[in-house]
Amino acid sequence: MAINSWHKIAESISEIDFSANGLAMLEVAGKTITVGLHNNRFFACIQKCPHAGGILADGYIDAIGNLVCPVHRYKFDTQNGRNTSGEGYYLKIFALELREDGVFVNIPNQHL
Repeated sequence: MAINSWHKIAESISEIDFSANGLAMLEVAGKTITVGLHNNRFFACIQKCPHAGGILADGYIDAIGNLVCPVHRYKFDTQNGRNTSGEGYYLKIFALELREDGVFVNIPNQHL
């Protein structure tokens, strides 16, 4: 059974160094994750595409908010991880909360 584990990743969202594509890679508890910002919506997910291991922070967010892998352009819904381009892969999404005392991501211990 996975145990939830909240980690503070920044004091505020403005502290995260997003690239022009709205994506950033962050180290959390010894693991690298991808964090994204699109139309004032934030998300966090694993670092690599579940298909071929493309670095997701090198991809982009399309006009409707899907995270697009830079390798084969597979698209993922940033709210639920569902593959929206039809290949059947699933992207692990992590809960992200903006709190009064900072920005926190919930990574179940099985991913640490």
